[in-house]
Amino acid sequence: MAERITILDFVEKYTRQYANLTFLREKPDKVWTETSFEKTRLEAYRIAAGLMTLGVEKGDKISLLSEGRNLWIIGELGILYSGAVNVPLSIKLEEGGDLVFRIRHSDSRMVMVSGSQLPKIRKILPQLPQVEKVIVFDPMPEYGEKEIFIGDVQKAGDEFLASHKDEFEARWRSVGPDDYANISYTSGTTADPKGILLTHRNYTANVEQAHSVIGVDEGDVMLIILPLDHCFAHVAGFYTMMSYGASIATVPQGKTAMASLKNIPIAIKETRPAVMLSVPALARNFKKNIESGIKAKGPKVEKLYNFALNNAIKYNKEYYNRGGILNWWRKPLMWIFDRLIFKNVREGFGGRMKFFVGGGALLDIELQRYFCAVGMPMFQGYGLSEATPIICSNAPGHAIFGSSGRVVKPMDIKICDTDGKELPYGERGEIVIRGENVMAGYWKNPQATAETVVDGWLHTGDMGYMLDPEFLWVVGRFKSLLISPDGEKYSPEGFEDGLTDGSKYIEQVVLHNNQDPYTIVLIVPNKEALKDWAKSCGKDPSTEEGKKEMLSKIQSEIDSYRKGGSREGLFPERWLPAAVAVLPEPFTEQNHMVNSTMKIVRGKVEKFYADRIEYAYTTEGKNLYNPKNMASI
Repeated sequence: MAERITILDFVEKYTRQYANLTFLREKPDKVWTETSFEKTRLEAYRIAAGLMTLGVEKGDKISLLSEGRNLWIIGELGILYSGAVNVPLSIKLEEGGDLVFRIRHSDSRMVMVSGSQLPKIRKILPQLPQVEKVIVFDPMPEYGEKEIFIGDVQKAGDEFLASHKDEFEARWRSVGPDDYANISYTSGTTADPKGILLTHRNYTANVEQAHSVIGVDEGDVMLIILPLDHCFAHVAGFYTMMSYGASIATVPQGKTAMASLKNIPIAIKETRPAVMLSVPALARNFKKNIESGIKAKGPKVEKLYNFALNNAIKYNKEYYNRGGILNWWRKPLMWIFDRLIFKNVREGFGGRMKFFVGGGALLDIELQRYFCAVGMPMFQGYGLSEATPIICSNAPGHAIFGSSGRVVKPMDIKICDTDGKELPYGERGEIVIRGENVMAGYWKNPQATAETVVDGWLHTGDMGYMLDPEFLWVVGRFKSLLISPDGEKYSPEGFEDGLTDGSKYIEQVVLHNNQDPYTIVLIVPNKEALKDWAKSCGKDPSTEEGKKEMLSKIQSEIDSYRKGGSREGLFPERWLPAAVAVLPEPFTEQNHMVNSTMKIVRGKVEKFYADRIEYAYTTEGKNLYNPKNMASI
C-alpha cells in the first residue's frame, strides 16, 4: 500500500527534487516571468508564517477568490503550510448570496483576494462579521479596516521564520493525511451548494492514481485555462505537473472578462504548451476558430483541408484500431497533408501541443476524431469533485474514442442498478467507486454525506457501463434521465452533444421528455451560419422564405439521425425529437442557465422555457414554422 502522504510532504519532495527547474509562469506586465520549484516552496513558507502571525490556527478556514495567477497557487500552499484549510471560490460568483453563503457556511476567518475581485468582498463584508482579515494580492491606493496587503503578510512571515522557524516547521509537520485541505463548493444549481471536504490524502492519492493512466515529460508546459478553484485544475494541473518536473502557465488577466478571453490565444502562442486542460465548450470554440481561419484562406484551401481531415479521420477510426490493411494507402497521404495543412493548424497552438485532457462533461466522439486528425488529440476523461476528481481518462497510446478512458488504479469501481445491486459487464447503471480519492464528506451536511457515500462507496449519480475491467463509458446523468410515455428511461446527453458538435448551425441543445407524448428539442441556433446557408440557397435571411429555409436546415441536421441520414442508428428513432423549439437567446452564466463549469443547467432551462415546452406539445407548436420559431430565428 502506498504511503499516505500529505500535500505538504508531496510539495517538499518534488520542489526539492526539481529545485532549479521552472514551475510557475505568468505574465503580470507584458513579460512572462518564471518561478522555480524551490522558490515556489519558499514563497509558500513566507505566506504561511505570515498567516501564523495573524493568528491563524491549525484547521482554520480561509477563502480564496482570485483569477488564475502565481499567487493563487502560492497562496493556497501558504494556507496549507499554516495548517489551515483553503476554501476556493469561483470568480464567476456574484457578490451577494452566492459568495456570502460560501464564506459564512465554511466558517472562513479570513479571505485572500485579488485586487480586481476586492470590490465584491468589500460590498459583502458587512454581512460577514466572522471574517477578521482580508488579504489583498495587489497594491491598492488605500486599504479598509480589515484589509492587509499580501506583501505585508510576507514581511511578517520573514520575521517569524527568522525567529520561530521551529514553531513553523512543527505546525506544518503536524498536518496529517486525513486533515482537510479544501472545502470545494458545488454549483448549487438545485439547492444550497454543498461543501465537498477534500483531505490532503484525497489529493495525493488521486495524483498517484492519475499516474496510472496518463503522464507528461519533465519540462513540459501546461497552460491552465480552466479556473484554479476546481480540483480538476489542482490534480490534473499543478500537482500532477509538479510530480513530473513540468511547469504550468496561467492566462494573463484582462481588464474585463472578454479581454481575458482574448488573451487565451495569445498565451497559447507565447507559452507553446505541450498539454492543456479543456472542457467541451472550449473544444468547440477551438474547432470553430480553426475552421474560420481555414475558410478565410479561400475555397481551394478549405476543400483540401476537408479532404485531408476526412482522410485522417477514416485512418484513425476510434484510435485503438487505427490503420489496418485496407487503410494502408491513407498513411502516406496523412504524412503529406500533415506537413501541408495540419502543421500550420498546430502552429496556431504554439507548435508543441501533444494532447488535451478533456473533462467537465461528455466530449462528443466527433470532436475526439477531429482533434486527433489535426494532430492534437483531445482525450476524454471523467471524474467529479467528490472523487478529487479523476476516475478515468484516455491517454496517448491508450484510448478508445467514445469511451471515457481507463479507470485509475488503485480504485474499485462497479456499475449498479437503482437498488444498488452490482450489474454485469455491458449493462448500464450508476457508476459507484471506492478508493482513497473519495471525499471525506460534505461540510455540515451529514445527511447528504450518508446518501452519497455508503460503506465507503461513492455513488456518483452518473450513468455508465464497462465491457471489461479497464475502460469506462459514461453516458449521462443516472438521475436526470428523460422518460418516455411508456416509462422507458434514456439519457439525453449523447444526442445533445452530438448535435452541437456535429453541426455548425446549432450552438446549444436541450432535449425534453417527462412522460410526454413525444420528445422535443430546445435549440439555440448559430444565426450567422444559418444566414450564410440561406444566402447560399439564394434566399434573403430576413424574409419569411429565408427564415423557413433556415428552420428547414435545423430540421435536416436533426433528421440526419433518422433512417437514411448520415448519423442513422446512433440513437433509437423513438428517442429523437418530434418537435423543435428555436430559442431567441443563448444559455449563459448571466441568465443562470450555464454553471461555472460551462455545463447547461437543465432544470433552470426547463423552468425558464416552460411556456415554450408546453407550446411544443400543441398542434401549432409542433409545426416547425410556427410563429415563435419564426420570431426566434
